[in-house]
Amino acid sequence: MSSLSGKVQTVLGLVDPDQLGRTMTHEHLTSMSSGCCYFPPAPGDEAVASDPFHMRHVHWLRQNPYSVRQNLLLQQETAAVRDELLAYRRAGGGAIVENTTAGIGRDLPALRRLARDTGVHIIAGAGFYVDCTHSEDTRKMSVEKLTDVMVGEVLHGADGTDVRCGVIGEIGTGWPVTESETRVLRAAAHAQAQLGCPLIIHPGRDPAAPAAVVRILQEAGADIGKTVMSHLDRTIFHRGALLDFAQMGSYLEYDLFGTEMLNYPFDPAVDMPSDAQRVKTVAFLMKEGYEDKVLISHDIHSKNRLSEFGGHGYSHILKSIVPKMLSRGVSQHQVDKILVENPKRWLTFR
Repeated sequence: MSSLSGKVQTVLGLVDPDQLGRTMTHEHLTSMSSGCCYFPPAPGDEAVASDPFHMRHVHWLRQNPYSVRQNLLLQQETAAVRDELLAYRRAGGGAIVENTTAGIGRDLPALRRLARDTGVHIIAGAGFYVDCTHSEDTRKMSVEKLTDVMVGEVLHGADGTDVRCGVIGEIGTGWPVTESETRVLRAAAHAQAQLGCPLIIHPGRDPAAPAAVVRILQEAGADIGKTVMSHLDRTIFHRGALLDFAQMGSYLEYDLFGTEMLNYPFDPAVDMPSDAQRVKTVAFLMKEGYEDKVLISHDIHSKNRLSEFGGHGYSHILKSIVPKMLSRGVSQHQVDKILVENPKRWLTFR
């Protein structure tokens, strides 16, 4: 492990953490989520859903991105993603953590090409997503076998390639956490303990889900201080509950910047916050002393969020959100913590 200690592992190899620069910690570049994220269009919207990528349909698609299977095949748009990454680099971006795992379209050769073509450091994710994406072979694996798979994806390469992952995750869970997801969580904890590597979690859509996942990880020996809890912007809304969860010690990730929809199909009880509300929550966490634990990103995983299709792209945070944060009491020092120092510390192998 001495060759990994103190380094960040990208799809092009090991780099010094100081080389990363501004980092988006939760994105997708090649995902295929039509199998697990599709919701049929509402009655009467079938014609729009059949021809979504038209200017007059842009608003509808932003509000209903999961009602078009084609929109969820991001892996078809490698050229557009390449252009986005070049724009991201021009905007001051340095690195992206690519959270696509087994079963949802991970394409490691494509990630390697994108990194070479754009100069953006890309860190690939190892492991497994939510239960509905687990193969029968995955469901039959013991915790020990699942651990071996994840360790191998980091040390040797994944999906039959020599491209090595630099983070475990996003490990996906629903609510309640299923038996298969629990085995994967335990295996992720064991792999992290062996490797000293970063871990990132997709929690179920219930305010109790993040803490429940952390407890499973703790019992299995995970390093919670080197673990990211994703999607808090759609999961924990009460500030007291947020502070209670923050005390458990994970990184707190607000990673849906750019997503603003009236109705959230995965949980109709959730009122999806606006970007302005996300900024307010980040500022609140800064005031409460959590500047060393906050991360932000976009979680782009559909075509309509690329600028090619009228979306905001991977540069939205750098171009629009950072100025908003600075105008709402977040200091430049804190912005640098969120975008540079915190990702660097998280991604560096122990």
